[in-house]
Amino acid sequence: MAGGEGTRLRPLTSNQPKPMVPIVGKPCMEHILDLLRRHELHEVVVTLAFMPQAIRTYFGDGESLRLDIDYSVEEQPLGTAGSVRLAQERLDETFLVISGDAVCDIDLTALVAAHRAKGAAVTIGLKSVDNPLEFGIVVTDEDGRVERFLEKPSWGQVFSDTINTGIYVLEPEVLRHIPDGRPYDFSKELFPLLLEMGRPLYGHVLDGYWQDIGNLDQFRQANFDALDGLVQLDVPGLRLRGNVWVSEEVDIDEVEPVAGPAFIGANCRIADGASIEPYSVLSQGVIVREGARVGRSVIDAGTYLGRSVVVEGAIIGRGCDLRDHVRVHEGVAIGDQVTIGPEASLYPGVRVYPFKEIETGAQIHESVVWETRAASSPFGRDGATGLVNVDLTPETAVRLAAALGTALRRGDRVVASRDSADACRMIQRAIIAGLTSTGVHVADLRISPAAVTRHVLKTQGLQAGVHVGRSSGDPEVIQVRVFEWPGNQMTGPLQKEVEKHFGRRELRRATFAEVGETTYPARVRESYAQDLVDSVDVESIRARRFRVAIDYGHSPAAFTLPLVLGPLGVEAIGARGTYAEGDVAELEPLHASRIVTGVRADLGVVLDRAAERLLVVDERGAAVPADLSLLLVVRLLALAGRTGRIAVPVTATDRVDELVEGTKLTVTRTVHSVSELTRAATDEGVVLAAAPTGGFVFPDVVPGYDAATALCKLLELLALQDRPVSELVAELPRPTLVHRALPCPWGRKGIVMRVLNEQLASRRLDLRDGVKAYDERGWVQVLPDPDEPLVHLYAEGSTSEVTTELATELVGLVEGIVQGDGVAERTVEQASSSG
Repeated sequence: MAGGEGTRLRPLTSNQPKPMVPIVGKPCMEHILDLLRRHELHEVVVTLAFMPQAIRTYFGDGESLRLDIDYSVEEQPLGTAGSVRLAQERLDETFLVISGDAVCDIDLTALVAAHRAKGAAVTIGLKSVDNPLEFGIVVTDEDGRVERFLEKPSWGQVFSDTINTGIYVLEPEVLRHIPDGRPYDFSKELFPLLLEMGRPLYGHVLDGYWQDIGNLDQFRQANFDALDGLVQLDVPGLRLRGNVWVSEEVDIDEVEPVAGPAFIGANCRIADGASIEPYSVLSQGVIVREGARVGRSVIDAGTYLGRSVVVEGAIIGRGCDLRDHVRVHEGVAIGDQVTIGPEASLYPGVRVYPFKEIETGAQIHESVVWETRAASSPFGRDGATGLVNVDLTPETAVRLAAALGTALRRGDRVVASRDSADACRMIQRAIIAGLTSTGVHVADLRISPAAVTRHVLKTQGLQAGVHVGRSSGDPEVIQVRVFEWPGNQMTGPLQKEVEKHFGRRELRRATFAEVGETTYPARVRESYAQDLVDSVDVESIRARRFRVAIDYGHSPAAFTLPLVLGPLGVEAIGARGTYAEGDVAELEPLHASRIVTGVRADLGVVLDRAAERLLVVDERGAAVPADLSLLLVVRLLALAGRTGRIAVPVTATDRVDELVEGTKLTVTRTVHSVSELTRAATDEGVVLAAAPTGGFVFPDVVPGYDAATALCKLLELLALQDRPVSELVAELPRPTLVHRALPCPWGRKGIVMRVLNEQLASRRLDLRDGVKAYDERGWVQVLPDPDEPLVHLYAEGSTSEVTTELATELVGLVEGIVQGDGVAERTVEQASSSG
């Protein structure tokens, strides 16, 4: 009997039938089928109603279980007896009826033998329980013959503690008494009718374990009882000390941190420092990261638990994604494919239904049934990003690439590249497959910096470029970026077109003869290097005979930068030039500082993994902060007498404007976005686009961040000054800019921006990106984060003390608005008036 919907088990049964809920790594119904096989009951008919295909797809014809399985599907509800009558053509001898959603290990052979020994028409499997109120009571005489039935009695009606388990042995002729075409129940209708007719109905008290899986507490308890060995199940895996079951291909260094009883399913990965406490059930493919802790919880297949996640006494469905520092309290039940943002907390008793998204830092006290903030786009501010094989799977990459290919024309050409990591190679290959499936041709550069990809796109007139790299923030996060000619980040119109095809799954499919070709262009690095060399004053750089310490940061620039520095006569001493897995510190000056002082280099640079940003180290081994590096390059451009515009984000320090006063340079402000900054770099007259993060765009080479180009241009400018870096940096004005991020629910972001805009209207405002307000002390700016429930606050005054005053004032105002405090809005107005 497998037609149960399991409404009391929701959200676990919101998108799967009740018999498919997992008990120690296997669907509940599979344990029942194992029991049937052990008792040599090999011919099985499964009655289906709710989501029948889920069961049919999983079990098939039963060959893998050494059973012969057939199915009977109800087109309309027919009740317990009516559903069995529907399958009567296959029931031509004594047969057993058993539920697919109750856990048991009873002796079915003994039950059938008792039925035959008594010559019964019906034998009902009975079980003694402590609390029979939730079940149907069966009263029998001394010989086991049924005398009466009581359906869910009150305590005043309890004359026995033996309940109907829903396990029956029947003779086929009793099916004649079941009416056709309407719901009909065994215990409420058929059995009382047979009893009235005087037919031989017997009860047989069952030995062994039996547990109905009627609600979430019973589901959890059935898993725990299996761990304790109270029910004899065929648990997959090897049983170790302390009732710890470990299945095949588990990635765990030591089993000692796992406290039994516990079950760890196949292909689980338990990181060092994770804690698996007693009564933890981890189904197949669960990932538990460093510092995470799980106890008294059931976690279904493919779920990801991030760093320092705590799950206590909870139930979590399939394919969920719990990010770092999430806390899940006792009694919480989470459905399939739920995403929970970092630092969120789910409080006791909360239920989260499938496919929901809980935002970062959310405090969830009530169940989430309808609400969600699902991602509306595969793209964030830095392209499509996600944890590999969690958010960004090969299937997602193929679909994303096919959406891009559909947005392009058949026969268009796209250049693709990647970082060294195997995960990047996997995702890039999936992207190439998706693109070529739409009839788009791909030039595969394999391992290459994004700058070379942009250069090929620009110089060879291709229609788009794709680079797969690792995030600078998390080495396990993959970042897929899309470029348009001449190398800009993907523009809004193309992104919307890709999002439309991705969301609707309206993808163009090429015929056999139209599938795109994949080529491997030759000497693209050399071509890029030559163009970069041609863009600088070679003789000036060669004349200075620079000695430079370079920390490649395990980036692909180790393949390209030597091709540039050689013709420039630069003596380069490198470190970390080969690829490395795992966490690698980015823009960490330690290695470069040691080399600079050890070999007496003129300067050092540290590259990030993507070879896009760089950190400068002066000749004394001191790191130059990224904001001062921006000012240094602007100052050098001014000293060199360059003419043109410099593009910086609207959040950049005003010290940039001070440095260009009285020179032939002007400053243009852009929206706080890498894509907008790189687009601005292609505007006429722009000689530099840069951000105070170590990213520089010199558009005469490629219109994007490129550490190699930035280094060569810096060397060219330094060659004109003949002064040490430390001396030039010492002359720069010091920015006082501060930046803070405040939590802000998605529903309050619009209110924050509206109230600030209204109340600060008396000040001079810049509304090109968020709200930026000026007064005589300096300026403050508030920007909503496009991807997280945060707002970003910036402030800069004439001194550090004034900046702190501005920032503190703004934090208080914004926090008041976020919390819905009307007083805060009045405070804003007062501050505006006093300003």
